[in-house]
Amino acid sequence: MDKQQAKHIIQETFENSFEKERFTGFIKNLLNRIEEAPFSYQGQFIPDAYKGYISSLERIGKFKDGENRVDILIIDLQKETSLERARTMQRNFVAGYLQGKYGSSNEKEAALVAFVSPDEEDWRFSLVKMDYKFEQTQTGRMKVKDEFTPARRWSFLVGANETSHTAQSRLVDILANDEHSPTLAELEQAFDIETVTKEFFIKYRELFIRTKEELDKVVKNDAKIRTDFEAKGVNTVDFAKKLLGQIVFLYFLQKKGWFGVARDAEWNTGSKHFLRELFLKKHGGYKNFFNNILEALFYDALRNDRSHDDHYYSRFNCKIPFLNGGLFDPIGNNGGYNWVHTDICLPDSLFSNKNKTKEGDIGDGILDIFDRYNFTVREDEPLEKEVAIDPELLGKAYEKFNAIRPDNFEEYKKALKSGKKGEESKFNKQYGVYYTPREIVHYMCQQSLINYLYTQLNNGIVVYEKLGEKQLYMFGNEGKNGQLDLMIEHDSKLIISKEDIETLIHYGEQIHENEARVESKGKETRTYSYKLPESIRKNASLIDQKLADIAVCDPAVGSGAFPVGMMSEIVKGRTVLTTFIKDESRTTYDFKRQCIEKSLYGVDIDPGAVEIAKLRLWLSLVVDEDDIKRIEPLPNLDYKIVRGNSLLGFPSGVLKHVEIENEIEKLKKLYFRAFDVKEKKELKTKIDENFKKLVEAAKQYSDVRDVTFDFNVYFSEVFHYKGGFDVVIANPPYGISITKKENPQMADQYKFILKGEIETYILFYFKGLHLLHRNGYLSYITPDSWFTNRGASLFREWLTKNHSIIDVFDWYKPFEEAKDTRVHTVLLGSSKINLNIKVKQVLPSDPKIIYRKYEIPHSIISDFNNKEWRFYLTDVERKIFNKMEGISQPLERLYNIKYGLRTGNNSDYITEKETKYPLIAGADIASLYEIKWKPKYLKKTEGLPEGYFKEYFSQTKIIVQRIRTNSLNINARWLECAFVSGNYIPLDSLSYIYEKTREYDLKYLLGVINSFLMNRYYRAYYTDVNVKPTYLAQLPIPTKNIKTQKNISSVVDEILSLTQSDDYLQNPAKQAKVKEDEKQIDQLVYKLYGLAEEEIKVVENSSRE
Repeated sequence: MDKQQAKHIIQETFENSFEKERFTGFIKNLLNRIEEAPFSYQGQFIPDAYKGYISSLERIGKFKDGENRVDILIIDLQKETSLERARTMQRNFVAGYLQGKYGSSNEKEAALVAFVSPDEEDWRFSLVKMDYKFEQTQTGRMKVKDEFTPARRWSFLVGANETSHTAQSRLVDILANDEHSPTLAELEQAFDIETVTKEFFIKYRELFIRTKEELDKVVKNDAKIRTDFEAKGVNTVDFAKKLLGQIVFLYFLQKKGWFGVARDAEWNTGSKHFLRELFLKKHGGYKNFFNNILEALFYDALRNDRSHDDHYYSRFNCKIPFLNGGLFDPIGNNGGYNWVHTDICLPDSLFSNKNKTKEGDIGDGILDIFDRYNFTVREDEPLEKEVAIDPELLGKAYEKFNAIRPDNFEEYKKALKSGKKGEESKFNKQYGVYYTPREIVHYMCQQSLINYLYTQLNNGIVVYEKLGEKQLYMFGNEGKNGQLDLMIEHDSKLIISKEDIETLIHYGEQIHENEARVESKGKETRTYSYKLPESIRKNASLIDQKLADIAVCDPAVGSGAFPVGMMSEIVKGRTVLTTFIKDESRTTYDFKRQCIEKSLYGVDIDPGAVEIAKLRLWLSLVVDEDDIKRIEPLPNLDYKIVRGNSLLGFPSGVLKHVEIENEIEKLKKLYFRAFDVKEKKELKTKIDENFKKLVEAAKQYSDVRDVTFDFNVYFSEVFHYKGGFDVVIANPPYGISITKKENPQMADQYKFILKGEIETYILFYFKGLHLLHRNGYLSYITPDSWFTNRGASLFREWLTKNHSIIDVFDWYKPFEEAKDTRVHTVLLGSSKINLNIKVKQVLPSDPKIIYRKYEIPHSIISDFNNKEWRFYLTDVERKIFNKMEGISQPLERLYNIKYGLRTGNNSDYITEKETKYPLIAGADIASLYEIKWKPKYLKKTEGLPEGYFKEYFSQTKIIVQRIRTNSLNINARWLECAFVSGNYIPLDSLSYIYEKTREYDLKYLLGVINSFLMNRYYRAYYTDVNVKPTYLAQLPIPTKNIKTQKNISSVVDEILSLTQSDDYLQNPAKQAKVKEDEKQIDQLVYKLYGLAEEEIKVVENSSRE
């Protein structure tokens, strides 16, 4: 069939209530051929654990792609609410079917499933696929490892209330292909959410630009608006960001049916297309959509509490819920811009029009674009993904747009227009903002929670009590943090192994129904037995209490990924424990609300980020409750998710003013529950005034002029009752450095670790560890350069003496916007303990695979002290490299090493016209030893360092590519070097080496550096994409075994002779000889360092995939 026919079939199937015949026809067209094998399961045949959720299972056929079996199922649900809420139950039910536990005994790889609600109006089209793990039997055969095998589900949101635009774009090619039946991998690709999110973001970005430019026109033509904006500090970039955020937020929320509810009707009966209805004047007329409708909706209907009149809003003749929070406060200072007395008449066509898009759709306004996509309030989880726009988009949009300011907007547009890949990314790099991938957030949250529970449950209950002096020294940046004057400790002597806690956190959600089934029977049977350890079941109430009591802080909260992630893990854990806690009042909604109110804290310097973080928490709260009467307005989170500079606070030595701090804490409690706009404003003013009093009082002790936030003041309740946070978790900004000269105030607060220039993310480590109580944990994702960076040496020394490293996970380069940034997650403990450090590394070419996993003794860190930390080595590898160093000298003692020439502006200094100064660059190194020089010369020498033209100019030298490509091959050489004998000046894309004395031959050094062993050594120690002279300086170079040195030099001479011959590139024999010589050098270098055969095998096998 053609694509138009395919689109029509998708539209008919997915934009209507479920109909079996129509669905079956769609499946047959999608797969081209299926084996019809119908049967149905219902009533007593549905396992007891699922009877409350699943009405029936019907199989309509089977499909095989040659390797995998995919069954086609229709599953009818018991309740309408099950479709959205019981997602884990649905997924686990299909997993049991695929594993052959019911339905049929054969194991299946996947199923295409229609999950249908009772009224058939809303349904899901899902791909459910088993993540089978295999193990080897004693006979050598492979069998499925049965225990804890998860299923993953991807779903399209379909039915009478949904659009099929996304399904059409993802499925049309498969459906239109009558000749080729899809493979399971191709079906999985069709359900890929990332493709949809990227497509939507491009549209979102275009809308942002258009909205900003339309606002510019309005402001330019209206002096009254211009004056008001200037007085309130409003700019059109931030106005456009907020406006789009407000609209997309309402698209999420209108899915609940809470807007446009008739006066006496029940909540959740409102239109799921309310914003479109407003535009179509179904709830009242208007002259201008934004000025007359949206502003009234945002700043009156949604902002003011009308619960006394059942939230009825007469202007739109319907009920509108009260949404507490800053998103629906007008943008700007001092109460925001005057929306009542200014007329911001954005053209209605910005919101909807009849323009034809390049894809052939009609309408390119904000509502037109948003109407084409499916929105879901649920954020994706590792095992559950909906092919729709979810609240994480708010975070990704923040990441993408964060660096766009009024002063660089035109530059941003120019970068986009250039079409050059990576131009947009430079804006994000300027502010160090990178969005953390979901799987990394998931890992960090789980690891933090597991270690928190293990410590709390095995160390007993710790109660902290504070003495009542009127003035105590502030818990400072070194020493007193978390150490209160009286500490009462009760040890319950409870022992729960970490393995048991890991089972709860990693697998509890998968086995929840199984545990409920056993509990309902009151005993284990041959069919059902407990999978959660006894220690978890017996201590469920205590574990639940610990999960409820945790205090978590993200000091660089961004758009809230980590608070949302931690809440998700806490709620899942408590939900599983409910099976063993006989209390029917426990609900997911209550767990989330308690977590938001009591456990989650965050700080960010960017006000937009703070608002998005609060929004995501609110959305995650409402998703599990349909009755809005049960949902209280979200508490004011201004003093839980706070705008501020995390790195600047009151320094150690500043005397506390207890009366003022107590007053602030009292006002915060009142503010937390205030819903009236006027009352909120008055309370916030009083809090801010009291904080200013603290700043003024502190000025007599220290320079605090830039302090606008302090953890101990804003989050005082945590330090009063716990002595600090249980978990500090973050993706702090990187790529930004400070020095004492540039920032003396910050340098003074971090003087204990500041040495020359230091990256701010290292300061976040220091600050974060001071926010923990004595048994807390810090989990960060950052570049791993602090392991080796000389500027971080004092921090490494301080960390070694005071804290513990528990877990290091090398994720290689996961950031789409920063392909040259290698990062790792690190879990640190606030206490000093000597356990082995767990190390994991992903395979660069496939980050889903962990290809190295090992432990190293914590004592090694003490041995390193403030020197470079060399983590990514097993014990055997470490011994080999120690052996190399033991017989060597650092390269810098034997040779000179320099950066290449940095001109500052190559176009001003470089020409193809011949001058007396030829230049050579990194791109001129074609391969090992080989140079293919592209002629280039220096135009002038003015303003450049003289040494390049006098001292180094005529020196014979080794040039080393300094800026390397991002190869995903773990065996890729990181050291690419060549020999230069002419009067070339290296540019800054090179580092270069030349002789100190004639005692040590350059050609010998070239052979050593280009060897496989040295490449492996270098890559084990240094992960920076740039091969810097400071790194090369530390390479171990043997000074003895003169005979082997000469042999290496001789082979290098032969290689140079071959690679420099005119016919080298056309002569396969010469090329083969060079490869043979390179292998010979590898063997000579092994001999040079005295490596035995077993050690050579370790080196050569350790880097293989």
